[in-house]
Amino acid sequence: MNAPAPALSALLVMEEERRADVYPPEVLAGIGRLAHWQGPPLTRQELDEDPEVLRGVDVLLTGWGAPVLDTAFLSHATGLRAVLVAAGSVRHLTTPAFWARGIPIVSAAAANAVPVAEFTLAQVLLGLKQTHRIAREVASSRRFPRDPDVPGAYRSRVGLLGLGHIGRLVAAHLARFDVEVLATDPVASPDTARQAGVRLVSAEELFATCHVVSLHAPLLPETRGTIGARLLNSLSPGATLINTARGALIDEPAAARVLRARPDLTAVLDVTHPEPPAHDSPLFTLPNVILTPHLGGALGAERHRLGQLVLDELRRFVRAEPLQHAIDPARAASLA
Repeated sequence: MNAPAPALSALLVMEEERRADVYPPEVLAGIGRLAHWQGPPLTRQELDEDPEVLRGVDVLLTGWGAPVLDTAFLSHATGLRAVLVAAGSVRHLTTPAFWARGIPIVSAAAANAVPVAEFTLAQVLLGLKQTHRIAREVASSRRFPRDPDVPGAYRSRVGLLGLGHIGRLVAAHLARFDVEVLATDPVASPDTARQAGVRLVSAEELFATCHVVSLHAPLLPETRGTIGARLLNSLSPGATLINTARGALIDEPAAARVLRARPDLTAVLDVTHPEPPAHDSPLFTLPNVILTPHLGGALGAERHRLGQLVLDELRRFVRAEPLQHAIDPARAASLA
């Protein structure tokens, strides 16, 4: 006896380049068992050419290159019941018209946080050993220093600017080490900090007392350019700054001046503003700047986690179970 046809209709709309990584065959097959496809996968541009395909769609599946959920989109997607986003932030695609419809929207930020936190942990441990600084000195002097003075991962201090998905996951990783973790987050409650195993402090104390400072704050009007000369100059000798959040959190001209004057410091920048930096940016030539092109984010097979999260949430939606990764308007506004 054949199984009954799925009652839900689904449509996948996202950029083509990363689609196969985010929605691999096994994830697409799982979705196909829960919903029937309204049509083949589309890009946002292809959807703009034929928006009528949205008629009758119950669930929109998307990721990078998602369509904006505005009045025009919703006028075609009259039966839309859920939006499942295999990416982090949903701030750029949600609108007041969408929130007014009361449609649940899921973000895969928790899945995207995993590789970023892993990358950050690696850089924190390297920073506590001051690996990059010492490697520079070895290359310059062509000799090995004798018994270099480094904090190491024993009762040293690590600072986290932001306690969102990624900040909390980094804190959980660091709980396995004998280090003290401080955090700055204006919206984190004492209970959140307690659960994360961190101590809340001011940004001034974070930068002045931590051997490594890692940025995990969202880019908002009030956070743009807040990491400037004053905070960076307060870093202790040999400290490391890590940014896997948003490049515009840092006042980059001021940072370049500080890093040029303080060769003891190291900046690991996995994000910049703009991306990539301008061709003549000093970030390319300063020896104490480590530039990486979003290596912390989900790459290749790591992106499968995002599609798997969407599949798991679709299964819960079909079963009328609570969604574990649904985002409300207030939280959407605070996501990077």
